[in-house]
Amino acid sequence: MERAVSVQREVGLSGTALKMVALVTMLLDHIHYFFGYTGLVPEWFSMAGRISGPLFLFCVVEGFTHTRSRKKYFFRIYGIAVGMGLILYLMKAFGLFVRADGFYPANAVMAEFVILMVMWQGMDWIGEKKLLRGICALFLPFVWYFGVVGIFCQLFTPAVPVVAFLSHTVVPTLNMSPDVSIVYLVLGLILYGLRRRRGWQVLAFMAVDFSWFFGVVMRVLSSQPDFSITQMFTTYYEWYGIFAGILMLCYNGQRGAGCKRLFYAFYPAHIYVLYGLSCLAMGFVL
Repeated sequence: MERAVSVQREVGLSGTALKMVALVTMLLDHIHYFFGYTGLVPEWFSMAGRISGPLFLFCVVEGFTHTRSRKKYFFRIYGIAVGMGLILYLMKAFGLFVRADGFYPANAVMAEFVILMVMWQGMDWIGEKKLLRGICALFLPFVWYFGVVGIFCQLFTPAVPVVAFLSHTVVPTLNMSPDVSIVYLVLGLILYGLRRRRGWQVLAFMAVDFSWFFGVVMRVLSSQPDFSITQMFTTYYEWYGIFAGILMLCYNGQRGAGCKRLFYAFYPAHIYVLYGLSCLAMGFVL
């Protein structure tokens, strides 16, 4: 009996395998993101890349759930988020390192993971009957965004530069960029809340992803006179992320080889390498 269970657990994809799939599709997506202006990179690079974000989010859920030290896990991702946030702030506030056409990378997925881990811990505290601590952690990102970034900055404008700096660095903040948005927070909470029920977890993920990125987006766009349903497959294809659910179902619950340093280093490294190369290429194109 034990042997049969062991064999069954080895069937499917390990956490490392899922991360490798996410890494490759993310790389394709970002090649299109940085070099799309050349007209030489096919659109399907970004279409394939739609599964990378949900897959990485799923893997972070598993990592946060099973890590030996949540503090170390949190601060590793937090450190990357702060470093990348500082570079983004310098680009936005001072125009440093901005490409000739005014473009700069606004990738903030690590900030999203930081926000979600705080909220996940809040969910766990609530489950442990530590209600005050849990509610504070769960709603802290919203208090900062709506209370400090929103209301406080409107009432006390001299604080805006300081709050803007903090929001990009030491206090990762909610926003409506492609990487950090309310819908992705909802997906993250769903994946974590249903992590012990894989079927329901994936079903809920796919339902919310498709409802928002296909249903809501199509409803908004349908009011435009030149809109065609085919555009949902060629232009507004963010909903392709639902196919990550198939790979989530293939997860066998095993960590795999790990390659922890590779994944932590690859994300920021490939962003800035590709961005630097795109800046050089633009000089040749212009």
